[in-house]
Amino acid sequence: MARGSTRPTSRDVAQAAGVSQAAVSLVLGDKWRGRVSETTAQRVREAARELGYRPNLAARNLRLGRTRTVLLVVPALTTEFFAGVYTGAARVAAEHGFGVVLYPSPEGVGPARDPFASAQAALDGVLASSMAADALTAIRGDQLPLVMLDSDPSGSLGAATVNLDIVDGVRQVADHLLGLGHRRFLHLAADIPSWTFEVRARELAARVGAAAGTSLRTASAPISIDGALAAAEAALSAPGPRPTAVVCDDDKLAAGAYKALRRLGLRVPDDVSVTGLDDLALATALDPELTTVRLDAELFGERGMRALLAVLEGRTPDGGDIPVELVVRASTAPPNAS
Repeated sequence: MARGSTRPTSRDVAQAAGVSQAAVSLVLGDKWRGRVSETTAQRVREAARELGYRPNLAARNLRLGRTRTVLLVVPALTTEFFAGVYTGAARVAAEHGFGVVLYPSPEGVGPARDPFASAQAALDGVLASSMAADALTAIRGDQLPLVMLDSDPSGSLGAATVNLDIVDGVRQVADHLLGLGHRRFLHLAADIPSWTFEVRARELAARVGAAAGTSLRTASAPISIDGALAAAEAALSAPGPRPTAVVCDDDKLAAGAYKALRRLGLRVPDDVSVTGLDDLALATALDPELTTVRLDAELFGERGMRALLAVLEGRTPDGGDIPVELVVRASTAPPNAS
């Protein structure tokens, strides 16, 4: 095999920096202080960065130990869902002597400032939601052992992906509404360019499209009640036959849809049925209570952390998506004959 196609080793870093392999291990294990000079440490770090060197995690663990800290990168904490993910991840981490640092991307999505002077030196690995994937580049998290949550397995940045069975959740929603007799649908879609929302749109279109005599409109909205209110009101006021069911990507969007329907003098579910996705506390605070898909956020976090521990230990993580469950409440009913 050509040298250029092999993974750089600590010996390559040592040669490039003009130091011993032992010095490289000390510097990259963050145990160099008092043993090598600051200048030498800087030279080793620069050589490692230029070569794209990533330490053998299992070997490093045996020789030097770890900081035993992982970073959980999520969108801004605007719902309790990601708090649940953190709770589950932190529980498993604690069982294995690890800590979890929670890092919400400041704008919800997109680039974020590096939370550490050197994330690679301070962390052993990263768990990241696909909705906050852009933040990884800014914090160089994509160069650490990485497990992606709610991410496309075929195009993931990470060594492993952990997903909820969102496809089945959307199927359950569509089949429930079709079974009630609905044929005119509005998809109130999150306007976030993320794999999980693309999957929801694709599966809903496929499921509704496979039934005879159906129509499906889509309106995009930010995941906020006011944003959903504006988008739903515009879509429901558009010319043509009114949808009899509104399928929302998120429970917050459903809350906005409720407000839009009330503004238009329409009743849930008598005139229009509404469904959500998440089963947040909000779902039972709404009146009528919301039919939605329950996602087990804590189990999601637990599975993500177990997958990251497997990656750190050189094992193959367990596969399979996490099951989800449609919770039928009072916001869905057969459509009016009108």
